[in-house]
Amino acid sequence: MKTITCRHLLTNHIKKFVPDGGYTSIFRTIGVIGDSLSSGEHESLKDGKKGFHDYFEYSWGQYIARKCGLTTINFSKGGLTCKEFFEYYIKERKNPFIDENRCQAYIIALGVNDMNHLKEYYPGGFGSFDDVDWDNSDNNKMSYVGQYVRIIQRLKEFEPKCRIFVMSLPKESPLRKEEAKQRKEILKFLKELTTKFPYLYLLDLWDYAPIYDKRFKRLHFCGGHMNARGYKFTGDLVATYIDYYIRKYPDDFNQVAFIGKEVHNESVKW
Repeated sequence: MKTITCRHLLTNHIKKFVPDGGYTSIFRTIGVIGDSLSSGEHESLKDGKKGFHDYFEYSWGQYIARKCGLTTINFSKGGLTCKEFFEYYIKERKNPFIDENRCQAYIIALGVNDMNHLKEYYPGGFGSFDDVDWDNSDNNKMSYVGQYVRIIQRLKEFEPKCRIFVMSLPKESPLRKEEAKQRKEILKFLKELTTKFPYLYLLDLWDYAPIYDKRFKRLHFCGGHMNARGYKFTGDLVATYIDYYIRKYPDDFNQVAFIGKEVHNESVKW
């Protein structure tokens, strides 16, 4: 398969962008649960006043949809947190847990707003896996970990065989020590999370995406949010990363076509 070299990625296991998204296109439906950076949010400025606009058609999930010929559903909005996902999004916007919005795969990209409001929103703080009730997710404690895992528990209850990809936060330069500490803590949590559920994979942007430094932001950001080029770049990165997993673990994706169906092939991994 012909590939396009991305110089930012030559030092890691992704190495090159796959121009057509590769095997990511085996999924027909992908749901994206995330905040402004998952919503194609653009930042305007007029008379010194900022405006924030969710343009879903520019979100990296929709770039993946167009590249791979699949359907992406945005369960995202600017400012979204794990806590707000349950308190507002499901009730007021598009509900992921109804049949018409059922997806074969989900990508979760949450954490920035959670960390910005950690003390305000989460009495349990960052939390740990001790905050999780593995039998009843409604009993999870009000911590970042407790509510993040609750999202996955609900997705697995709704579509048990769905594949889930969880995204860490990237490195930025400059980045305050406290922010860097929080992002490393999120990465550590997500790495352990992959051992708790079947068919859950880490999109590690901390180690494998480019550093969001001054040069990167000049090309890919407009204000504090990405521009169209930045969201396209992220879509290419995520599609290549998912393609990487499908190639590395082919048995995990043998029966993707049966996800959401009442039948499957019992002779192979399910």
